[in-house]
Amino acid sequence: VELMVVLLQRESGLDFEVQVRAKKLGIFKGTALAGATARHPMHHLGGFYAEPRSFMPGDFVTAEAGTGLVHMAPDHGEDDFDLCKKFAPTLGTKLLPLTPVFAVQGDGRYRDDWPWLGGHEWSVINKKMLAPDGPICMALKEAGALLSAKNDESTRHSYPHSWRSKAPLIYRCTPQWFIPMDKPIGDATGGQNTAPTLRETALQAIEETRWVPRRSTNRIRSMVEGRPDWVISRQRAWGVPIALYVHRQSGEYLNDPAVNARIVDAFKSGGADAWFGADHQALLGPDYALADYEVVNDILDVWFDSGSTHSFVDAARYGAGTRADLYLEGSDQHRGWFQSSLLESCGTRGRAPYDAVLTHGFALDGQGRKMSKSLGNVVDPLKIMSESGADILRMWVASTDYFDDVKIGKEVLAGSSDAYRKLRNTFRYLLGALEGFSDAEKVPVADMPELERYMLHKLAELDGMLREVVEERASESWLEFSRYTRALNDFANIDLSAFFFDIRKDCLYCDVNPATGAQTDKRRAYRTVLDVLFHALVRYAAPVLVFTAEEVWTSRYPDAGSVHLLEWPEVDGGWKDEELGGKWERLKAYRSDINEAIEPLRRDKRVRSSLEAEVTVDPHKATDIGLFSSSELVEISIVAHVDIVAEATESYSAGSASSARIAVVPTENAKCGRCWRHLPEVKSDGDICTR
Repeated sequence: VELMVVLLQRESGLDFEVQVRAKKLGIFKGTALAGATARHPMHHLGGFYAEPRSFMPGDFVTAEAGTGLVHMAPDHGEDDFDLCKKFAPTLGTKLLPLTPVFAVQGDGRYRDDWPWLGGHEWSVINKKMLAPDGPICMALKEAGALLSAKNDESTRHSYPHSWRSKAPLIYRCTPQWFIPMDKPIGDATGGQNTAPTLRETALQAIEETRWVPRRSTNRIRSMVEGRPDWVISRQRAWGVPIALYVHRQSGEYLNDPAVNARIVDAFKSGGADAWFGADHQALLGPDYALADYEVVNDILDVWFDSGSTHSFVDAARYGAGTRADLYLEGSDQHRGWFQSSLLESCGTRGRAPYDAVLTHGFALDGQGRKMSKSLGNVVDPLKIMSESGADILRMWVASTDYFDDVKIGKEVLAGSSDAYRKLRNTFRYLLGALEGFSDAEKVPVADMPELERYMLHKLAELDGMLREVVEERASESWLEFSRYTRALNDFANIDLSAFFFDIRKDCLYCDVNPATGAQTDKRRAYRTVLDVLFHALVRYAAPVLVFTAEEVWTSRYPDAGSVHLLEWPEVDGGWKDEELGGKWERLKAYRSDINEAIEPLRRDKRVRSSLEAEVTVDPHKATDIGLFSSSELVEISIVAHVDIVAEATESYSAGSASSARIAVVPTENAKCGRCWRHLPEVKSDGDICTR
C-alpha cells in the first residue's frame, strides 16, 4: 500500500476506522487484519527492515490500554516472543522476520552491524533518543512514518526496573542451552524413538514417590506436565560453566570421550573455574583446532547445581543406586530443588533421586503476615529460647500443621507453653511416684487389676499410632508430627493425669505402711505400670523435648548416660485387649455422667468435692450397667458411695453418654483423716477408717 494508512480506534470497542489521508474508507473488526502484511517504517534501510511483517491477533492487546495495534519485538518481550513463536509456523516465508535477531549484546549495546541505532547503549536511547527532537523520532519523521510525537505524562511508557537497584531493565533475547522435555531420552535428534521422554519418565517417577502431604503430588505433577523445555544456561560472571565446544560452521557441539576426560581432569585439579582460564587447545587435543570451535562460557542454572546433589551426596558416598529416603524443603521447591533433582535423576538414572518428599509451609507472624526486616515483625528464635527455653519452641514446631503456612507470636507460644507445662508436670508426678521403685516389686501383667491392664492397653494403642507417624511410610499420618505431639499430650493429660493418676492417688498415698514400707498388691501393680509408662513416655518425648527428656531421665538414672542414646520403647502388642478396652471406655462414660450430675451441687456449695457425694444410678436404657459393680463405680468416680437401683424414686439427671439416670445427694458420713474418704465406720471427721 503506497498511501499512508491511519488506524484509529473507535470508542465502541475494537472496530477500526480506516482513513487514507482525510478520506474514510470504511469500518471493520480488528480481527480482519489477521494474516495481512505491513511494511516496516524504516524499510528503506534494507536488510532486516525490508522484510514484510504479518499482523497477528494477540489476546494481551486490550481496548483499555493502547491503540489496539502494537509492534512485535520478539527480542524484547515475553508476550511478543510467545506470540511470534506461535504464529511463525503458519506464515511460511514470513518466518524469518518473526524470529529473534539477538539485537542487544551482553554489554547492553545494540549490535554494531545493526542498520538503525547500531552500537547505541539502550539506556541512552531510553533517556535521550526518544525525545520528540531525538534521532529516533527525527528518523521516523524523515521517513514519513511519524504522525505526532509528544513528551508528557500521557505518553510516558512504563518499563521494568530492578527491585533492588531501581535501575531500568531491558529484555534481552539470547540463544540458550535447553534440555528437551518431549524428546525420547538419549535421542538428540528428535527422531523416531520408542524410549520414554523426560516428561514421561518424570511423571512416572512422581507416581512412584511418596509425597507428604499427599496433596502436594498434584502440585509437582501439574508443574511437570505443563513446563516447557528446561533452559539450563545463564550468562553471569560466576558459576559452574557449561564446558562445551561448539563447531562454528555446523553448530554441533563436540562430544568426544577423550576431550571430556581431559576436561574432567582439569576440573578435578583446578575446580570449575579452571574452564575460564584453560588452555582450550590443550583440552581439545591434537585432533581438533581451537579456531574451528567456539568456547561456551555460559554457566549452568543454579537449580541444575542444586539438583545434582543426589549424585555427589548419595551415590558418591554410599554407592551407585543409592537414593535419599527423604527430601524436605518449603513448598516453593516444587518449582526449584525438588523438580531439578527429579529431572536430572530421571534423565541420567530413569528414576527419582528420592523415595519420599516432604513439603512444609512458611512461618508467619502472629497476624499472618510474612516476616520481613522492613516491617519489623521478624520473630527471633533465639529470643524465644532465651525467654521460654528451646523446648517450648520445639513443642510449637512439632505441634503445627506445618504442611501449610503457620503463625507464630506471643499468643501462639502461650498455648505451646501451657502444653509443655502439663507434660512436664506428668513427668514430675512419675518421678515422685516412682521414688524407691525396684524390679523386686514388679507385678506380672496377668496379676494386675483391670485398670492397670486397661492403661497398658491404651499405651499399646498409643505406641501403634506414634509408630504410624514416624515409621509407617504407607500410613496417611506419616511424618504428621502434630498428630504425634497431640496424641502424646492427650495421653498424658486425659488418660493419665485426669483419669489414671486421679483414680490411683488414693492407692498410692494410702496402700503402704509408713513404718514397714509394706504395700498392697494393687499399689505394686500401679507402680509397675508407672515404671512402664515412664520408660515409654521419656523416649516418646525425647525427639521433641530434647532438654526436658534429658533432665527427666538423668534425674531418675544419673549414671545411665543420655536418653538420646536409647531406642524406641518395647511395648508388648499383647497388652492390647479390645474387650477390656471397650468395658473401660464405657466406665469412663459413666464417670463423666456422674461428674456432670455432681456439678450442680458443687456450684451450690452443697458439696466441695466428689468425695462428699453419694450417687444413685438407675440403669434406664443402659443395659450394660450390670457389668459394673458399685465398688468399681465408686473407685473410678471418686465418690462416697454408688447404688445401682432400677426405677428409683429420686429426681434424676439424664446421662448423655451412658443413657443411665443419675441422682446425687451429699453424704452424711464423716471424713477419714488419712484417705479423706467419707465412710460409715468413721464416726467423726478426722478419725481413721478401718483401712
